[in-house]
Amino acid sequence: MNDIERLVEELTRLNEAYRSGEPLVSDAHYDEKVEALRAMNPAHPYLKAVEPETFNGRGKVRHPVPMLSTEKAYKIEDLERFVNRVDKAALEIGLSSVTYQVMAKLDGLAGRDDGTEFATRGNGFEGYEISSALAKGVIPLGGRGKGLGEIVMSLSYFEANLKEHFEHPRNMVVGIITSDVLNEHAQKALEDKAVRFVPYSELKKWTGSGQEMIETMDAIREEVLDGIDYPVDGLVAQVTDEALRTHMGATSHHHRWQIAIKTRGESAVTTVESVTWQVGRTGKVTPVMEVTPVKVSGATIRRVTAHNLERLRSESVGPGAEIEIIRSGEVIPKLEKVLTPSEAVSIPETCPVCDAPLEEDDKFLLCVNPLCSAKAEQRIVHWFKTLGSADWFGKKTVQKLVEKGYDTLEKIYKLKAVEFQALGFGPVQSENLYNALGISRTESVEDWRFLAAFGVRSLGKSEARNLLSVFPLTELIEKTGEEILEADIKGFKGAKCENIGTGLAGVRETIRHMLALGFVLEYTPLAAEVAESASDSPLSGKGVVFTGKMVRGSREEMQEMARKQGATVQSSVSGKTDYLVCGANVGAKKMEKAREKGVEVIDEDRFYDLVTTGSTKRP
Repeated sequence: MNDIERLVEELTRLNEAYRSGEPLVSDAHYDEKVEALRAMNPAHPYLKAVEPETFNGRGKVRHPVPMLSTEKAYKIEDLERFVNRVDKAALEIGLSSVTYQVMAKLDGLAGRDDGTEFATRGNGFEGYEISSALAKGVIPLGGRGKGLGEIVMSLSYFEANLKEHFEHPRNMVVGIITSDVLNEHAQKALEDKAVRFVPYSELKKWTGSGQEMIETMDAIREEVLDGIDYPVDGLVAQVTDEALRTHMGATSHHHRWQIAIKTRGESAVTTVESVTWQVGRTGKVTPVMEVTPVKVSGATIRRVTAHNLERLRSESVGPGAEIEIIRSGEVIPKLEKVLTPSEAVSIPETCPVCDAPLEEDDKFLLCVNPLCSAKAEQRIVHWFKTLGSADWFGKKTVQKLVEKGYDTLEKIYKLKAVEFQALGFGPVQSENLYNALGISRTESVEDWRFLAAFGVRSLGKSEARNLLSVFPLTELIEKTGEEILEADIKGFKGAKCENIGTGLAGVRETIRHMLALGFVLEYTPLAAEVAESASDSPLSGKGVVFTGKMVRGSREEMQEMARKQGATVQSSVSGKTDYLVCGANVGAKKMEKAREKGVEVIDEDRFYDLVTTGSTKRP
């Protein structure tokens, strides 16, 4: 096998992984390899075809117009050559001036929606029919029949809820489209309307001449990307004149009248010194690379997440490996590529904390030992962090307690100040720890927050709130997964109910014990009671979104007020939103976008007027 054949084989493998939602390298790294092939053999068949995608079990449909890939420009010189080529073609048909559009290049799953068929790009000529995705809960932005676009996930939603579980939003999107059985994360994302088909026609666009585009590209990038809450990997520039588009035509790979403008983040080369393995509260064991300190984008990087176990194995990432890392605005840098593989890759067979045998669960290792101290630490840290009413119990403090044998909430809440001191804490800290426990019991806390703090799988804050609007807390903890499923609560399907039922059974005695300690809980009103009492409220049945820094009260307090008035509190503006409540420092463009969707934009004062007097008008 020669160098070209090896490179094509590698590109094929990398593309298959990307199309299946499990990318092994970054887009930039893949593009770099494509350009290397182009330099070696510009006429190679791999470069002439759209990178294929395969979705087993999905019917194929023929595209009326081919959905092709996009030519790429990495330097301003590449863009200049594109403009010169377009200008030459324009003169050939007697067009004196050319107008361009520039928009964001979304990093999702390309699709086409004609109002009847909803299909993926496939090989560019035939795609896969995926209308089932709409039934699952994918939201078509702007309605059906808007043509070409991308299926993407809200980036802010991903960062807040899924970053620890998936490397990139695209992984989740592909899983939702291709899977008949959805995991708990996918179900929740769909319920929260975080997965959308965004037509290109709905994206913000800059319009101007080729020379203007070249000279002001930085300003254009800032303009068209402002406010976009989706993953992007560059911009797309295209000719607007249909006659010129037709004249220029396309290759078998891309339209000649369109180009992608790609940018790379700042990168650096460093060496892996060691790979450490961390255990989460659910037992998931994940690798982290400790690297020789290096500066990237102004920050000194010492640790790089190696989230993907498969990549660790396939690319030989271990001590001594020379790697390139990239930081494109993210706080955590990404592994870009392995320059020199390690000769000492080691995957643990036992838990790094409790030494129990590990099991493989998809791409992750899993410690199933219920007595693992690391899991105990994470559970206790999760309790205090979620409860939010007891300071002082940070990670190091909890670690010290668990090492001394205080590995359950029951044991910790029995401790007195003198006993904390006997465990090695100072006199002042011991008093603070004891007082913090007392405050957590006597300071009122929402029952849904209390319940979510126990760390039951599939039972986060929003799930806890929803369940407690149907069942009182003391009744809910006695429920099995099957009984929760039978209640037919929106968003609670088989796997989620099973996880919650099993999880509640495991912590039931602990919850009873904590309730017996006298925690002061603010109970969630039952939905039936809210509906009856809020039937006359102007917020009853309305969708409300809160944004910006609130002045008159915390956002959570205002959200709870809205819920008690029968409103549905949403995380982002959609066609089902009635009010956008704005605090301080909200961008004008965000408010303008809400108005375009017919959403009424109000400030805090008007919200309080609405809650107390039933009027959006100030007296």
